[in-house]
Amino acid sequence: MVKAALPAVPGVNLLPGVRKTGSTLPDLSLVRHDVPVDLDHVAAYGALCGFPRKDTLPLPYPHLLAFGLHLQIMTDGSFPFPAIGTVHLENSITQHRPIAVTEQLQVTARPDNLRPHAKGRVFDMLTTVHSAGELVWEETSTFLRRGHGDDSAAPGTSFPDAPATGTVWKLPGDLGRKYAAVSGDHNPIHLYRLTAKALGFPRQIAHGMWSMARCVGALENRLPDHVTVDVAFKKPIFLPGTVAFGSRPTDDGYAFSLTNPKTGAPHVAGTTAALT
Repeated sequence: MVKAALPAVPGVNLLPGVRKTGSTLPDLSLVRHDVPVDLDHVAAYGALCGFPRKDTLPLPYPHLLAFGLHLQIMTDGSFPFPAIGTVHLENSITQHRPIAVTEQLQVTARPDNLRPHAKGRVFDMLTTVHSAGELVWEETSTFLRRGHGDDSAAPGTSFPDAPATGTVWKLPGDLGRKYAAVSGDHNPIHLYRLTAKALGFPRQIAHGMWSMARCVGALENRLPDHVTVDVAFKKPIFLPGTVAFGSRPTDDGYAFSLTNPKTGAPHVAGTTAALT
């Protein structure tokens, strides 16, 4: 995380070996082989994100096994953008089958598809998880690097409405620190008011991947084994804070949302869809 933060520090970001430049993504793919599952770690993640204890992994959990690879790629000298200040816009996870907690996994990550956006440029981080050669899980994380935008660029994914249905979650001020301890994502914007203010936020904000996981945890007992979950991260969730969860059935799954219970402002919009 220190290496990730250096390109965001004024002055330091101009030093050779720290400065980020370039207009293309590197041809870089990183792999973790024979990754074991830590049962205590899975239990801690499940408790924080609303999943019951089972003999299979919570659907978003493999993201944690790949996060270190994502950070290695973004801090590599060939990567054109600083990790700090890069905004997680959307995420898509496909679970091809449940993953048993006893399995050893191969986790692969690579960047792809740098393209224009109305507020700068976006790129994808692609993750695949295999078990004994079988593709069991994959993810596309879409990130924005703010800068000179292109008004003609394709818009992001649109999602159906899912109004709040009465479920409200009160989130403590230390939620970001708790999720950082489990996920390894210690981005300063999630930790303390002071560190968030240093990066332009009035106080710390919840991790997007916590908010996604919490929504999936609320739907978990209604989802099929073979499923895709898509989300867009809208307005930040300030901590401490309160969010309203909503969901409704669609033709092939569910639409869901997290909103501000007072204003209705959107924090997360998403869908689930059964694989055919």
